[in-house]
Amino acid sequence: MAPKDDTNYKVIAENRRARFDYAIESDLEVGIVLTGSEVKSLRTGQSNIAESYASIEDGELWLINAHIAKYAQAGVFGHEERRRRKLLVSRKELSRLWAAIGREGMTLVPLVMYFNHRGLVKLKIGVAKGKKVADKRETSAKRDWNRQKQRLLKQNY
Repeated sequence: MAPKDDTNYKVIAENRRARFDYAIESDLEVGIVLTGSEVKSLRTGQSNIAESYASIEDGELWLINAHIAKYAQAGVFGHEERRRRKLLVSRKELSRLWAAIGREGMTLVPLVMYFNHRGLVKLKIGVAKGKKVADKRETSAKRDWNRQKQRLLKQNY
């Protein structure tokens, strides 16, 4: 993550459910093609990537079903809220992602959308495998135990 004194870095949207539903194998920072009204809407923090996913179609990487609210001041030059948005990634990374979802049965899940230190919108996508119900229970139990352990350590000191 970015240093704390970086004024441009800002998390826009986070998919917190992804780490519960999927086992994230690796992650990758990608760029995203946006219109001006979408960027202005993101600056106000009106977006949601919880039910979105990434897909490779015709040799390009796309973000599908991500919600970016309409920007009221855009008027007729606005954007469609749930349009498909192209993701920018190198050919080498695209071929690696394509191999992962093709052969290994992985899926591409958006994790975090943010403004980087230069003020550009970036998206972190994870190469993930879906968890079974038992795995989800195990994750929940580990999280609860870690919370309890932290409380106990805090009480002792």
